[in-house]
Amino acid sequence: MAAPASANRDRERQVSVSAMIKHGFIPDSPSTLSPSRTFSSSPPSPAPPPHTQTLFEMMSGTKHSDENRRRIQDRISKLLQHAPFHANPGDVRVTVVGKDGFRVTMDVDKSVLSQKSRFFADKLRGGSSQSQSQSHTVEISECESDDVEAYVEVVVFMYCEDNVMKKLIGQSVSKILTLLKVSAAIMFDIGVAACLDYLEAIPWTEDEQDEIMSQLGYLQLHRSASQLLLRLSSDPSTAPRMSADDIFASLLTGVLQAKDDKARREMKALLSKLLQEDPSCSHDRTKLDVSKDTLYHLCHNCINSLVLCLSDASSTAERPDRGALITEIAREADNIQWIVDILIAKKIGEEFVKIWADQKELAALHSRVPTVYRHEISRITAQLCIGIGRGHILVPKETRFSLLSTWLEALYDDFGWMRRASRAVDKKSVEDGLCQTILTLPLLQQQALLLKWFDRFLNKGDDCPNIQKAFEIWWRRAFIRKYSADTDHSKLQITLCDYQS
Repeated sequence: MAAPASANRDRERQVSVSAMIKHGFIPDSPSTLSPSRTFSSSPPSPAPPPHTQTLFEMMSGTKHSDENRRRIQDRISKLLQHAPFHANPGDVRVTVVGKDGFRVTMDVDKSVLSQKSRFFADKLRGGSSQSQSQSHTVEISECESDDVEAYVEVVVFMYCEDNVMKKLIGQSVSKILTLLKVSAAIMFDIGVAACLDYLEAIPWTEDEQDEIMSQLGYLQLHRSASQLLLRLSSDPSTAPRMSADDIFASLLTGVLQAKDDKARREMKALLSKLLQEDPSCSHDRTKLDVSKDTLYHLCHNCINSLVLCLSDASSTAERPDRGALITEIAREADNIQWIVDILIAKKIGEEFVKIWADQKELAALHSRVPTVYRHEISRITAQLCIGIGRGHILVPKETRFSLLSTWLEALYDDFGWMRRASRAVDKKSVEDGLCQTILTLPLLQQQALLLKWFDRFLNKGDDCPNIQKAFEIWWRRAFIRKYSADTDHSKLQITLCDYQS
C-alpha cells in the first residue's frame, strides 16, 4: 500500500536503522543495516523425525505454549516498568518482534546504544551532525520468545553504571548463554565480558559444560573466554610436567595400598569406570589412558608381595598376627584380580596368563599353607579361565595347558572355601569358564584333565567344581563323534576343459 507523499518525505528526512533478526541477525533487504556476523538461537542440530501429533498432544502443547508466553510477557512487563528509559524515553525506538507476533517497543537513548554497542555505534554514526530532534527506528524481528526477553534485558544492562555481572546472579546457565548470544550479536562487549565472567564463577553440570562449549565455539568466543576455559584444559606452559600415565599410576598405587577397605572399594569402582569410558565424544580425541607397562609393573609388585606373604604363612612358627596375615594375602589377591579385570577390559590380558602360569614358586607355597589363607588366590585362576572361556583372552594352547597344569589342582582344593567364603564368586561362571578352557585344548590333554577331575568329583562332591558338561563333550568327541583328519569330506568337484578364445 502506497504511503502519502508527505509521509514519504518525512521518512526520507529521518535516518532509518532497521535490522531483521531471524535466529539472530539476517538482513531483510539490501538496504537494511545488520551486524557483520550472523548468529542463531542455538547451534544447528539435526532435524527431528516427523511426528504426527494426537489431538491431546496438540491441546497440551498449545496450553503449555500459552502459559510460557504469558510468563515471558509478565517478566518483560516488569523489566520495562523498572527500566531506566521508562520515565525518560530516548530518541531511538527499538522494537523486538517474536515469531508468534509478540512485540516489545523501547524508546532508548542513542548515546547509550552508541557507547555500549559497537554494532549500534557503527549503524547510528553520522546522526550527530543532524538535528537532535531526529528519530531513529530499529526493528528486530522473527525472534524466539526467550530471545525477545533477552534483547530487552541486554538493552537494560546497557544503562548499568556498576558491575553488570552482579545483575546476573541467580540466572541459569541456559539463560546466561542466551544473553551472551544477544550481547555478542550486537557487539555489547561489557555484556559479553559479564556473561563470561559469570560462567567462570559458577559451577556447571556436565550437560551444561557441553552446552557452554558448543555455544562458545558457535559464537567464536574461545579467545575471549580463555580464563573460563582453564577449567577444562591446562596451559601447557604452566602445567606441571606429569603425564596422564604418571597420574593413573599414582592413583592405582594409592588404591592398592589403601588402609580403609570401604574407601578402597569405592575408589576401585570409580577408577574402573573412568578407565573404561569412551573418549570418542570428547572435544579432545587424544586417548588418555594408563599404559600396559604400568599395569604389568603393578601386577609384578602384587605377585612379589603375595610370595612374601605366603612364605610367612607357610612357616611352622606360631603366628600371633594370623588374622592380619590372612587379610594381607586376601588384599594382595584382590589387588591382582582388579588389575587383571582392567587388563581384560583393555584386551591386553594375554601376557598375564603366561605370567600366572609360570608362578611355580607361588603355586608350591600355595600348597603348603592352610586353605583359609590361600583361597582368594585361586579366584585369580578362576578369573582367567572365565576370560579364556568367554573368548576375552586369546592365548596359545601351550599357555592354556600350562595355566591349568600349574593352578588347576589348587583351584579344586580351594573351590569349597571360595564358594562359601565369598558372595562375589559365581559358581556357574567359574564352572563354565573351566569347561570352555579345558575344551579348547587338544583331545588327549582334555582326557588327562577330565579323568583326574572325575575321580576328584566323586570324592569331594560340591566342594569340587562340576564340569561334567565338558566331560560329556569330551566323551562324545573321543568315542561317538570321532573326527579323522585324514578323511576327505569335500564333495567339491572341479572339471577342467579347454576352450577356444
